[in-house]
Amino acid sequence: MADYVLYYGVDEPPPTRLPLRAGPLSLVYEGGDLRYMRLGERELVRRVYVAVRDHNWGTVPGAIANERIDIGRERFQITYEMAHRRGPIDFVWQAEIRGEADGTIRFAMDGVARAPFRTNRTGFCVLHPLEAAGARARVEHTDGSVEETAFPRLIAPQRLAGGKPQPVPPFAEMRALAHEAAPGVWAEVRFEGDIFELEDQRNWIDASFKTYCRPLRLPFPYDLAAGERVRQAVTLSLREDGRRAAGGGWRLAAGGRPSDTESVTLALEPGARRALPPVGLGGAGLGAPLTARQAERLRLLRPAHLRVDLAPPAPAALDRLRRAAEEARAVGVPLEVALFLAADADAGLAQLRAALAELRPAVARWLIFSTSVPTTPPGLVAQARAALEDLAPGAAFAGGTDAYFTDLNRDWPEMDGLDLITYSINPQVHAFDNASLAETPAAIAATVETARARSAGRPILVSPVTLKPRFNPVATGPEAEPLPGELLPQVDPRQMSLFGAGWTLASLKYLLESGAAATYYELVGWRGVMEADAGSPLPERFRSAPGAVFPLFHVLADVGAFAGGEVIPSLSSAPLAVVGLALAHDGARRVLLANLTPEPQAVRLALGAAQARVRLLDETTAATAARDPEAFHADPGAPLAAENGVLALALRPYAVARVDASE
Repeated sequence: MADYVLYYGVDEPPPTRLPLRAGPLSLVYEGGDLRYMRLGERELVRRVYVAVRDHNWGTVPGAIANERIDIGRERFQITYEMAHRRGPIDFVWQAEIRGEADGTIRFAMDGVARAPFRTNRTGFCVLHPLEAAGARARVEHTDGSVEETAFPRLIAPQRLAGGKPQPVPPFAEMRALAHEAAPGVWAEVRFEGDIFELEDQRNWIDASFKTYCRPLRLPFPYDLAAGERVRQAVTLSLREDGRRAAGGGWRLAAGGRPSDTESVTLALEPGARRALPPVGLGGAGLGAPLTARQAERLRLLRPAHLRVDLAPPAPAALDRLRRAAEEARAVGVPLEVALFLAADADAGLAQLRAALAELRPAVARWLIFSTSVPTTPPGLVAQARAALEDLAPGAAFAGGTDAYFTDLNRDWPEMDGLDLITYSINPQVHAFDNASLAETPAAIAATVETARARSAGRPILVSPVTLKPRFNPVATGPEAEPLPGELLPQVDPRQMSLFGAGWTLASLKYLLESGAAATYYELVGWRGVMEADAGSPLPERFRSAPGAVFPLFHVLADVGAFAGGEVIPSLSSAPLAVVGLALAHDGARRVLLANLTPEPQAVRLALGAAQARVRLLDETTAATAARDPEAFHADPGAPLAAENGVLALALRPYAVARVDASE
């Protein structure tokens, strides 16, 4: 397998990242976008880019041409042409990006529709980083008024206005937005060419707040006529309490990401440990029955449960239940049963009750959803409890949504009768590149904090966690069928990659440290933890080995081995580069580390132990780990001595390390 395929699922090199400076500001240019604009170690703006969305909010990628880059010591100028073509969409724009020595960065675009098409958004998006939550802000509105406000700390609901299908944004009708990035230091972003507003992207686990053009109070999709132009600009500048800052006063050391000579440090907070929440698997009852070898390998993961989705009274629901019950018995775990009930649920519940009385599977919990509304409606949980509670005494009843956290945050269910709150997550609602996906896990903790605050402290279950959306809950028209040879929209080749393992570890870190239980992926196949014995249906696009386990299998196995233990919070000095998950159980400690980048990373782990054993999952061991997971899982790793309680590790691109030591 080629290294790039092993790293992130496709045989393509990573995009080129070009570091730039605009006086006191550092930033990165990548594929036409600006990323990680920082003043010293303070991230001011996460990303500036142009988005072209189709009528279903699908992103139409662009192809860059005629790129010209002129870089000085403290300034730069970049021009290029970007073309977006897919189906009826044909949109081309010219870019000019300038960075000045006083810290001003201006990004202008001049585009034209070369054919008529329908779009939900065509224009600039600006992302403010997660760290802006709670920061003081000033909004300059299109009428010239200035509002003193703050970025929301808890995730702002995307509420509907007056019963109409448009969200009410936290900041609206904007032509400029400034926030206090540090005491007395304000970052101002000024917009030209349209009306801009802000949404809290943490609703979809994007680690950012997004300012976008064309307010959602206006109808969408809307039409761009052939020859119609779109001209916009975004300007970032530094301010001192609202005044333009003098460039000389802002010279701080650039930071944020480790340099070639820096080590990432990871420190543990042993005094803040908490019980390790349960982690299960999804997709029970799908596909062919489990083989004996598959069931044996799944037992290595020690999942807390298997999830099965049922929509009774459809006959297929009972067939799926029977298969899921067999799989759960083979793996030795209870079921997590997600029920999708119609408004008149009596017939479906009666049919399900009869089947459950016959099969008698162990059930850990019931997830109660409606087939007609996004969140669990009043009375439905009580109806399900009355029909099912005696069949699985002690099983919890959950309500919430099978869709995104934003649906839950928009319309919270009645809490009476709910034992816990549930919602699903995936990292690819708005962006799809590796860097954007690596940012998302940190936002998961914000969803858990917000859910707990708005549900009177009820336990949180995130189910399921997937790499791609399972469906499109905001489509405004029929979804296009994949062309021959294309992967299904629910499938991501990174599922079988080292990057997939790293993202899984990072998401587990923020879920488990937040105290949330979770259900991950499926059992077998290209959305699961291992490949089917028959292999990939599209081996040229999803290049897995028949019968092999995926790298993320070993992350789940290493966490499952500490079931019943505790999770210890950890802090990385560069969380977009290296993350860690620390566990403890019966006098043993385990730290899992993931390199989320295409570059090698040096890591210093403050473990406080004189010696540890380290097992690496990387390009040198991945083939063995996939082919013989039993032996790889049992491998204790190589001994590594600490210096003053600190372990020094070298992680290859996208590597995952398992570090074991005594308490």
